[in-house]
Amino acid sequence: MTQRKHKPQRMCVACRQSQDKKSLVRLVRTPEGVFVDHSGKLAGRGAYLHADPSCWELGVKRHLEKALKTNLSAADQERLIAHQESFFEGNKEK
Repeated sequence: MTQRKHKPQRMCVACRQSQDKKSLVRLVRTPEGVFVDHSGKLAGRGAYLHADPSCWELGVKRHLEKALKTNLSAADQERLIAHQESFFEGNKEK
């Protein structure tokens, strides 16, 4: 009988569905602000979102502040939305 390797599960803060950690995008709160953590290893409080425009928009506008225990400035929200738009445009072209 083969043993399955454990895969860490995380929950999307927007839609509340759990999935493998690798299939979600991590956002991290640092003293400098809120950033997308592509490596998944940045120090700071993290929250996860699906790589889906509807989850991303709902998460940034409503749920991310509570998950990261911080207030998102309008500039942070705009920067994250712009990152999301460029990320999804890049994936559509492939």
